[in-house]
Amino acid sequence: MKPLVSIRGLCKSFGDIEVLHDVDLDIHHGEVVVVVGPSGSGKSTLCRCVNRLEQIDSGTITLDGEPLPAEGKRLAQLRADVGMVFQSFNLFAHRTILDNVTLGPVKVRGMPVREAETEARRLLDRVGVGDQAGKLPAELSGGQQQRVAIARALAMSPKLVLFDEPTSALDPEMVHEVLDVMTSLAADGTTMVVVTHEMGFARKAANRVVFMSDGRIAEQGTPEEFFDRTSTERARDFLSKVLQH
Repeated sequence: MKPLVSIRGLCKSFGDIEVLHDVDLDIHHGEVVVVVGPSGSGKSTLCRCVNRLEQIDSGTITLDGEPLPAEGKRLAQLRADVGMVFQSFNLFAHRTILDNVTLGPVKVRGMPVREAETEARRLLDRVGVGDQAGKLPAELSGGQQQRVAIARALAMSPKLVLFDEPTSALDPEMVHEVLDVMTSLAADGTTMVVVTHEMGFARKAANRVVFMSDGRIAEQGTPEEFFDRTSTERARDFLSKVLQH
C-alpha cells in the first residue's frame, strides 16, 4: 500500500546551518509516528516542511502520491488536508471558541454555516470543551485552548494531523488532558505525526518512534524496539537523560 506521505532526500538549511540532512520517511494511512530527539535536531522543521510552512532546499515530499504545491490555491488545499497543532494555540482572540472551529470549514471548504457549527460542537464535545463554545480563548485555560486547537484542526477533515510539541507551553497539570485527547485520536485511527518530549505518550500511542539527531533520522522502530532495545549510542544517551525526569 502506498504511503500517505513520502519524504525522500529532504534537506533544509537556515543560512549556514543545515537543519535537515537527507531525510527519508514514509507515513502510512492510520499510522501514529512520534518524532523524538534532542532540541535542535530538526524535528519541528520536518513538520513544518510537510505542510510547506518552510520551503525545502532539496529532496521531495509527496502527499497521496502528489508533490506538495508551492503556492496558490493548491497550497491552501494542502493546508486544509494537513492539519497542524502548534506549541502556542494560535486561536483568534476576538472570536468565540465556536467561531474559531467553524471558520476554516466555512471559508476554505465552503461548508454551510449550520453544518459547520453542528460538526464543531461535536468535535468540541469530543475534546471535552463543548460547554466552552460561546467563550473567548482568553477565558479558557491553556489545556482547554490546546484542545480547541485540536478540534479546529480536525474540523477540516484532514488526511494527516501534525502536532509540533503540543504540550510544551502547558502547565504540567494540563499536559495529561491534551495527551488524553491525542491518545484517543490515535486509537480512532487518525494519521498523526507528533513531535514531543512526552515519552509516555510515545510508548503508549505510537505505531513507530522516529529518533532524530543532528538533522538526520538516527533510528526508528516500534515503541518496544526504541525504548527497550535501542540500537544507537546517541539514542541511548538521549533516553538516559529524558527518562530520568
